Amino acid sequence: MYFPYLKGRQYELLAIRELLSKNLLSKKIIPIIEPIKISSTLLSTLETASSLKREIAVICNSNITTGFNINDTSEVDKEYLEILKNKNIIKVFFLYKNLEKTLKVYQDNKIFEDISEIMIICDNADYVEEYQKNFTNKKPKYTLIPNENRFKRNIKDNTILLDDKFEKKERNSDYLLNEDEFFSDDHLYYNEDGYKGFSDYSIIGKKFIDGGFAPYAVVIHMLYFDNKKNLRVHHFVSDSNYDIKDPANKFYEALKKLIDFNEKYSLGKTKAMQNLRNYFAHGDYPGLGSIKKISLSHHLELIGSFLDEEKR
Repeated sequence: MYFPYLKGRQYELLAIRELLSKNLLSKKIIPIIEPIKISSTLLSTLETASSLKREIAVICNSNITTGFNINDTSEVDKEYLEILKNKNIIKVFFLYKNLEKTLKVYQDNKIFEDISEIMIICDNADYVEEYQKNFTNKKPKYTLIPNENRFKRNIKDNTILLDDKFEKKERNSDYLLNEDEFFSDDHLYYNEDGYKGFSDYSIIGKKFIDGGFAPYAVVIHMLYFDNKKNLRVHHFVSDSNYDIKDPANKFYEALKKLIDFNEKYSLGKTKAMQNLRNYFAHGDYPGLGSIKKISLSHHLELIGSFLDEEKR
């Protein structure tokens, strides 16, 4: 099982919603969404998953979620809470001190009934003991942990490997220094290593940066399998990176490199790749958000195809 960890930006939510709607997301993939805010796009994405009876996970106690308080809710927040009650939406909680108080609030509001329904993220070594304190009798459905001994020795039930695979650069043009690099082999060895599944931050990275700015360079991050089925990431970067003018031309420069690369080393047969070929053929520029959405969609389609084929 693969659990892509997404920050709930607009393009990430749209990617998930579109993949679900078009039946392009493998059932062996359960997206984890850490909401930035309770937006209409978040609600529609969760509603789409619920209507299709597909599992999706939502982090309930994130410190990046703004404008939401379970005890003081607006009409939008009430709608959100009603959607959260759906059994196909896995409620996720970061492990920290006094977590039992937060869990009780959500149980009292009937967001979930039993500990065995929830997912826990334990990525802080200081809180490992809190796991034993909260989950001695009943274990969570899944617990995400780093591949480190302190976590593995103390948390052994239904564990999911969590790691940040993406080497995020300060500037897009910095990717020119290393255009092709190893990404991950967790999909090959997670079961052998004793995990029920694996999780990463896709081509986005763990670090959350709110807002954005017009870039000097346009980059398209695309994952692909090498001949040993390792995942690699190639960064296709524009050339005219002297100012912020003409992003459409910068996109075309990066896309031309992608098309040429794909002819020599296949990036995989996905709907996202088909969209990129169409943009190249027609000279279309979809905008920076859509480029990120396509890169993410490609990754999820690619790994989903691998997982589906693996079990046949």
